[in-house]
Amino acid sequence: MLAVSTDSRFSHKIWQEEELSKMVPGGVPFPMLSDAGGRIGSVYGVYDEEAGVDIRGRFLIDPDGVVQAVEILTPPVGRNVAELIRQVKAFQHHRATGEVMPSGWQPGKTTLKPGPHLVGKVYTVWKPDMAF
Repeated sequence: MLAVSTDSRFSHKIWQEEELSKMVPGGVPFPMLSDAGGRIGSVYGVYDEEAGVDIRGRFLIDPDGVVQAVEILTPPVGRNVAELIRQVKAFQHHRATGEVMPSGWQPGKTTLKPGPHLVGKVYTVWKPDMAF
């Protein structure tokens, strides 16, 4: 996991020491990278050149370098860490088993085994209330 922003390394250091370390014991346990000039943000389509900042986004990239999920939010709305962790676990489970996870899936809950036997019959193994 990496955090990337247009903030300087100095800003990241101060933010880690003065704020993050008070929310998470020891601060966040992953590197924070400076994207001065927005080169990384431009590649991922989140750099706002006029404002000179990266818009908040998260990208789940698998071990093969393929982007599997994207979420981009403007500053007024915070991200959901629990949902990020759920999605990472779902992608890991899929990679290990080939099974697919329906909406709201949590580890240990029903998965779907894709194939012709499931066409038109998803309702027999998954219900909308399972998403919540």
